[in-house]
Amino acid sequence: MFRLFSNSLISLFFFFFFIIILSWPTCIPARKTLGFALDNHVATVKSYNSTWYKSNIESFLNGSIGSQVIDISEIKKHLHRFGYFQLQNDTFTDNTLDARFESAVTLYQEKLGLPITGKLDFATVSQIFTPRCGMPDTTTIPIHTLHGTKHYVFFPGKPHWSRRMPMKLTYAFSQDYMIHNLTLSEIRVAFKRAFRRWASVIPVSFTETDDYSFADIKIGFYYGDHGDGEPFDGVLGILAHSFSPESGRFHLDAAETWAVDFRKEKSAVAIDLESVATHEIGHLLGLAHSPVTEAVMYPSLKPRDQKLDLTLDDIEGVQALYGSNPNFRFGSLLESDTSTNQAVSLRNIRSYNVWVTLFLKLVLILCLCM
Repeated sequence: MFRLFSNSLISLFFFFFFIIILSWPTCIPARKTLGFALDNHVATVKSYNSTWYKSNIESFLNGSIGSQVIDISEIKKHLHRFGYFQLQNDTFTDNTLDARFESAVTLYQEKLGLPITGKLDFATVSQIFTPRCGMPDTTTIPIHTLHGTKHYVFFPGKPHWSRRMPMKLTYAFSQDYMIHNLTLSEIRVAFKRAFRRWASVIPVSFTETDDYSFADIKIGFYYGDHGDGEPFDGVLGILAHSFSPESGRFHLDAAETWAVDFRKEKSAVAIDLESVATHEIGHLLGLAHSPVTEAVMYPSLKPRDQKLDLTLDDIEGVQALYGSNPNFRFGSLLESDTSTNQAVSLRNIRSYNVWVTLFLKLVLILCLCM
């Protein structure tokens, strides 16, 4: 009888142990974003007076090889701009879905971490409609892999700033090309935090200077065609672009509704300035677009979303170029992520504590009965 009771307790012991293992969170919670549903986002961008946003999304989804689809040339133009599709004569008038187009869509899906179908499925079309960085996604430097996992990407030639370590770079804001819905102080604070985020993981410091002409990094807000061959397109679409080292050019679309606090800025198309700044600084340091959707270096950002925290992919990429900040510890990254997700973390901790308490009680009972 006692042996049977002991065996039952042992079985119960392993059952609770298994439950505790399953209940323990398997990953660090991501920072909570302030976004809204994708359907609402597509409806928002379609409301603007642009052929691109007026295109019927249903016609894209129902297209098949050989068919003619209205405004599919706009999709081709998009894929061409970001390096996926080579167009003959650059006419952008062919609305035929052909094998070349399917190959371009397949590459697009691969580069952006989407399900690879070769078709304009909902996930792919939705991604195309999402506002993004203006830098191309394709590169001659292959994606780095580790145990089959896609990782960070460099620009062709793996360019980086060549200075003595620890490196010191300066940045300045153009007095002639600024926006007026935010104060200069608000803009400066957002950029300071963005630069500090990268500086915390590599031996590079960033200091603001008033000398725009001699600053290493030059920041400005521009409308439309502004002379660098990469014109902006108005509200949403292309948000910003910056160039590989040691160009230092950092341009943002002045037509956007830039925000530093979504509690104050109520616009449905507001774009988080600090998130975009953090992304573009990655380009300035030598990182190209990452296929890791959670990474800061992923190319797109929905209105009213934030993507502020560097992921392991971002950190490994930039440290491959500059080495590690001697004060950086991976544990501090975990602590930062936890502090920005207090609600989620507390729920996990409380749930875990309940199971641990039950487990310890069971162990105590088992010990008393042995």
